[in-house]
Amino acid sequence: MEHNEVLWAPTQALREYSQMARYIRWLEQRGQGRFSGYEALHAWSVSEPEAFWQSVWDFCELRCHTPAARVLGRQDMPGAEWFPGMRMNFAGNLLRHGTGPLSGQDAVVSYDEGGRPVRHSFADLYRDTGALEAWLRARGVKPGDRIAGAVTHGYEALVAMLAATSMGAVWSSASPDFGADAIIDRFGQIEPAVLLLVNGYRYGGKQYDRRDEFARVIQALPGLKAVLSVPCLPETGNGKAQPVTEWQDALAQGRGSEPSFTPLPPDHPVYILYSSGTTGKPKCIVHGAAGLLVNHAKELILHGDMGPGDRLMYYTTCGWMMWNWQASALLAGVTLITVDGAPGYPDLNRLWALAGQERVTHFGTSARFLAECRKAALAPAQGAELSALRVLFSTGSPLLPEDYDWVYDTLPAQVMLGSIAGGTDICGCFVGCCPLLPVRRGEIQCRLLGVDVVAVNEQGQEIRDRGEMVCRQPLPSMPLGFWQDQDHQRYRAAYFETFPGVWAHGDYVSFTEQGGAVIHGRSDATLNPGGVRIGTAEIYRQVERDPAVRDSLVAARQAGGDVEVVLLVVADQTLNEEQHQMLRQRIRTGASPRHMPRHIVQVPDIPYTRSGKKVELAVTRLLNGHADSDNRDALANPQALAAIRRCLQQAGLLT
Repeated sequence: MEHNEVLWAPTQALREYSQMARYIRWLEQRGQGRFSGYEALHAWSVSEPEAFWQSVWDFCELRCHTPAARVLGRQDMPGAEWFPGMRMNFAGNLLRHGTGPLSGQDAVVSYDEGGRPVRHSFADLYRDTGALEAWLRARGVKPGDRIAGAVTHGYEALVAMLAATSMGAVWSSASPDFGADAIIDRFGQIEPAVLLLVNGYRYGGKQYDRRDEFARVIQALPGLKAVLSVPCLPETGNGKAQPVTEWQDALAQGRGSEPSFTPLPPDHPVYILYSSGTTGKPKCIVHGAAGLLVNHAKELILHGDMGPGDRLMYYTTCGWMMWNWQASALLAGVTLITVDGAPGYPDLNRLWALAGQERVTHFGTSARFLAECRKAALAPAQGAELSALRVLFSTGSPLLPEDYDWVYDTLPAQVMLGSIAGGTDICGCFVGCCPLLPVRRGEIQCRLLGVDVVAVNEQGQEIRDRGEMVCRQPLPSMPLGFWQDQDHQRYRAAYFETFPGVWAHGDYVSFTEQGGAVIHGRSDATLNPGGVRIGTAEIYRQVERDPAVRDSLVAARQAGGDVEVVLLVVADQTLNEEQHQMLRQRIRTGASPRHMPRHIVQVPDIPYTRSGKKVELAVTRLLNGHADSDNRDALANPQALAAIRRCLQQAGLLT
């Protein structure tokens, strides 16, 4: 099958009635131009950024208390100034359906591994946000204070975020399966005023009591004004922790109060997100209100084709930026179906069954989950009624062409596969989906509107071939900076040092003649054997087609002044030398002789971050004797690195 074969094309209904089609007609009616198609629209969006971003604000009916003097003040990168003079509130936009015609509609439907849904309307969400905000104010919380939560993906996390951002506090969250040290590495840097904690969580059919572990977190945060406990497990005692307020008691104390939706400047911080922290303490990435709001509106409404009555189920944790991204769908009148627990428990059909049961229109997951479904020969549409499903989002890592095949072999034909790519850095996407464009095998559909992203060579010159992905214009959701980085030195070094004046994202990418994108891996994991740059995703595309291989990871080993490619594979049975040679030949034929691994080592597991990304750099550091500063607490499965070390020693690749 051809790499870029068209697997899906927009229907006439999408070409006429999708949100993107409506937006184009809306622009034309207001004299912004005539657009022959998406390519012309994108060209206008980057040539006229002020007109474009103002049009997104207006079309998506975003709210402010005081309009901006203009869209862009300073236009430098870093340091662009968005919507100067505006006064607005982030939560006020997400909760705009808390009163009015949609107030009785489901806002959040929450599932844990018990399987019984808990439903809350937009009116419930509005009421509980007001109550919790009143409780926070009574504890002395003020604008700019940080509210931090180690919480499960459910209703309470959304209420806490909305209550915080309604009053001007800053929300930051982590998943409760993080170790105490990993949570302290994050929250210890931002010194929260209030800590929200679950007493435990369920995962893979087991219960994990976190009370004693979280007592360490509380002791490490001396500036706390209050601790709030969410009872996710039946036993709600607090273990060794200091006295805390129970969730229902806090709501009862604030009952009757409405959210304030305090008017704030456009660059007032709303979120602090974190880098993975695999090689030291994670960076604390600060995001501003107006920029994040308008970018999420563009991505969710225009590119994701979401509107009132749609139902979004994104499998995520509160420690991944996709949690923040999906929360913004509330502004469009979308119902959020939140799912906590293991995605594959009791089996891989669980999420698909829930999608059918809840009439989900938009389902989001990781590329890894889709690959696991393919390898298990799952056929979701045979066991679940998925006729409502219109969009399947995939992110976290590059999606293999074979996974595109699986989607269109097994899911209803109307589903648009929306492979999207961006990062925690912008809490959004650079490239992604569009309901007016075809889905081509192995390709992300397009550059998103307002995103001037290209591939460049080492001299910073735009190229058609694969190269570093850079963004040449400011985006409103680029961070305000890093926490406690007063002179922005670390922020500049992270994104603007390689190519001054443009954002270097760290992905290795190529753009196709049709305008699509192919991500070849992370730049810091790019291999360089014989001086030729190779993206790791190019090897994964070949290796993971092999039915004997369950998972794999590629790393680089310095040897004799050159680089050796080392391939780690996970398989259900021991692979012999003949199978190793077949893998090498598959890579040679499907990629190139340069891609062929010098060493193939079978290992029991591959290390992943808690957001589902392969940790290639940690293995490369291990291979080259520089692993001492690696942060095992940042990994979802830190035991994998210890097992890999033993396997590499047995293979003679470590001294």
